[in-house]
Amino acid sequence: MPKTMRAMVLEAAGTPLVERERAIPAPAGGELVIRVEACAVCRTDLHIVDGELPDGVLPIVPGHEVVGRVVAVGAAVEGRHAGMRVGIPWLARTCGACPECRAGRENLCASARFTGFHVDGGFAEYAKADARFVYELPADLDAVRLAPLLCAGLIGFRSLKMAGPARALGIYGFGAAAHIIAQVARARGVEVYAFTRPGDVAAQGFARALGASWAGEAAERPPVPLDAAIIFAPAGELVPRALAAVRPGGRVVCGGIHMSDIPSFPYALLWGEREVRSVANLTRADGEEFLTLLREVPVSVTTETFRLVDANVALDRLRRGTLTGAAVLDLHA
Repeated sequence: MPKTMRAMVLEAAGTPLVERERAIPAPAGGELVIRVEACAVCRTDLHIVDGELPDGVLPIVPGHEVVGRVVAVGAAVEGRHAGMRVGIPWLARTCGACPECRAGRENLCASARFTGFHVDGGFAEYAKADARFVYELPADLDAVRLAPLLCAGLIGFRSLKMAGPARALGIYGFGAAAHIIAQVARARGVEVYAFTRPGDVAAQGFARALGASWAGEAAERPPVPLDAAIIFAPAGELVPRALAAVRPGGRVVCGGIHMSDIPSFPYALLWGEREVRSVANLTRADGEEFLTLLREVPVSVTTETFRLVDANVALDRLRRGTLTGAAVLDLHA
């Protein structure tokens, strides 16, 4: 193994990533070092780069949808070995002792640390992770198509669970998470209604190709009342629009880590026992459940690949909304 690696580093919020040569990290007792094969580019990475999330660490290597092979194992690690294919997700570690952790809600741990935000992530040739928080992944599948499952898939799955037993589901923002979870919903017999940016006929066609019953602009009303809606776009103005689209007793789930301010709206939109919920991170149990589900529900992951050095290009494409599916840094490119 070489001594140094290439990494794309955020040195100041609101500035482009810069390519740096860094020492390859060594694992502490409970850690792994992996050689990165692919790392998907998440909207959370964009929020971090653009300075929209406070309390992170700088400089930082972004990236928390990481797929790679274990190359070094700490002395205290059990159940992981060199050569194993693993995935590093957003949740890097938790305290394990607070009331939330003890209740199985480690996603709400106040002391949680996150990959690519508090600890270096996967926009690099090598990455280090707490062995307890990585997932074992199939060794024979394409790393590029596995990578978006580590956040877009996981957060989408938690959002879908929070939406409850909906028969008609609205999805606002048809990007990486939406295109994965729409397929899971369709496999369960759920009717999907997709909402996109104004004039984005390509995204609407993409949604229909994946089985959506209807696709239109976010300002439109769907042809039927929705039982639930998931908002993946970071736009607060979508909350009252989604509330107007769901039937009494329906639920609106906000699936992102950051959203612009929600404008005021009449109480009548909330009345009728409608609910608004947020999704905060995820638990390891969510990940295991989702990855097990994928053995039964085939999901086609649509990607656009970029070289590591082109991480800024991928982020800008995501910022402008010109991607189809998920952007992925391919470390073999």
